[in-house]
Amino acid sequence: MIIDSHCHLDARAFDTDRDEVIERAREAGVEAMLTIGTGDGPPDLEPAIRLAERYPQVYATVGVHPHDARKADDEAFQRLAELLAHPKVLALGEIGLDFHYDNSPHEIQRDVFIRQMDLACAAGKPIIIHTRDAWDDTVELLRAHWQDGGGIMHCFSGEDVEAGQVLDLGFHISYAGILTFNRSTDVRETAARLPIERLLVETDAPYLTPAPHRKIRRNEPHFVVETARCLAEIRGLDYDTLARATSANFRRLFGLPTI
Repeated sequence: MIIDSHCHLDARAFDTDRDEVIERAREAGVEAMLTIGTGDGPPDLEPAIRLAERYPQVYATVGVHPHDARKADDEAFQRLAELLAHPKVLALGEIGLDFHYDNSPHEIQRDVFIRQMDLACAAGKPIIIHTRDAWDDTVELLRAHWQDGGGIMHCFSGEDVEAGQVLDLGFHISYAGILTFNRSTDVRETAARLPIERLLVETDAPYLTPAPHRKIRRNEPHFVVETARCLAEIRGLDYDTLARATSANFRRLFGLPTI
């Protein structure tokens, strides 16, 4: 059994066959999925909660993605604080900075990031980080405003220096399909050296389909098995050992019962 630590089951790509997607994941041995609740941004902050309430094996997050930071107002922050108390909401995320696109001004992204870290801290919840073309700024804000540690650096594609910074901040590192790409030699070399107790795997479905399924446009949670197989091979482990370790890491991070 394995856990997909980051997917977007609310995506429109799954609207026609969501039940079948979740069943395929179950049949592949995916015991749980954490679906990210950023959706299209405020005012709707509950897309993941609706799915978590419908499917027993689905957990949820809530949060405002950096792309949607310009939509966040006081009402949105108040609602996030309320939703963090939901029993199936495990974390606040994905939050952070994205300077690759200019969907929201950078200063607004920073302010919204900080406010959400404050909310997570008050609620005692981990955070899930998205960062793109903004690594130094993201790490600087985490060092200044995330004192409790705890969380996930989602879809990690850094090397040793970046990994060390993340681990020093108390984060887990989650690998997605990028790990399986031919061009990811340096990423795999880093993944081989990291402490196994801080590793997770994810799909980021419907994005980033892993090898050997790259010709399939839509990623699905059951493909997390491929990323886990790649990570196991990199580390010289059998698949079951890697799956057990990453699933145990997920459950420990979020205070879920062990199996």
